[in-house]
Amino acid sequence: MKMTIYDVAREAGVSIAAVSQVINGKGKISEQRRQEIVQVMERLNYQPSVIASALTGKKTFTLGLLVPDISNPFFAEIARAVEDQSHHLGYSLFICSTDNKKERAERYLSLMQQKRVDGMIIGTGIANKSTLASLMKGRAPVVVIAREAKLAAKTVIIDDYCGGGLAASHLLEQNHVQVGLLSENEEVSSSRERIRGFVSKWNEAGLNIGADRIRICGDELVQDGKSQAGELLRGPNPPTALFCCNDLLAIGALKAAKELGLRIPEDVSIIGFDNTILAELTDPPLTTVAQPTKQMGQLAVDSLIEMLESGEKNDERIVLQPELVIRQSTAIKR
Repeated sequence: MKMTIYDVAREAGVSIAAVSQVINGKGKISEQRRQEIVQVMERLNYQPSVIASALTGKKTFTLGLLVPDISNPFFAEIARAVEDQSHHLGYSLFICSTDNKKERAERYLSLMQQKRVDGMIIGTGIANKSTLASLMKGRAPVVVIAREAKLAAKTVIIDDYCGGGLAASHLLEQNHVQVGLLSENEEVSSSRERIRGFVSKWNEAGLNIGADRIRICGDELVQDGKSQAGELLRGPNPPTALFCCNDLLAIGALKAAKELGLRIPEDVSIIGFDNTILAELTDPPLTTVAQPTKQMGQLAVDSLIEMLESGEKNDERIVLQPELVIRQSTAIKR
């Protein structure tokens, strides 16, 4: 038989109001008494009704996270950081992966609103203007993570432009002149900024990158990275270095180079972006630009909870700095 709040109150010898205050983190109850009630709830396996809380206008203590692809290690690490911080602050997390499909993103946003999540963290692009407008007018505050927002919402990102510049500076220091660039699709703002930062630093050195050397990849990142890198490396005057806008594209580039019989980094240097766990496991280990995923996830959750507690929404941009992690996939051009 399912336990109710009445059962908890009777077993703990307190009023229903006292149990409700413990559930909602409110009321002037001693810490000892609070722990006793929590222990009774655990012993009875009592689960407060989230639906009932939502219908009465109370907090549901759930947050929503929308990411483009949970199989991408970067977004998996973001999700883990968000989940850990949410749990630490007493919230459950509802995670949705859009698989980079616009219609799925809109459907999941609607679903999260129906579930009455207290707040939402958005890590994927949303193109539909009416969806964006509806999102911002909703009751739940929104934080955007890892991408620039097309809406007036609080944003937690890194300086992608700076990250692209770090990659370019590293390759310039290693005497590379002929380079190729692999980007995600043009709708991904972070990739656009990384390419822009790289090209700007390259131009400052008096060098140019032809448009044919900048390749736009699709959603199948490893496969598309392999295909585009292969075309560049088989072409005339092939690049001696490749900059990839994420680690999955870089893994595809590594595969292409090896299939062509090229040595890494002796014949071609490859640099990625994100510093996911995969970067340490490739052969050779991947030089990459690191994003502070744990800090990003924590800041996104903290910002969301702050807005929930204050009742005020804001559109502050929190910009963190990337860091170059040098491993064995890049070397001086001889």
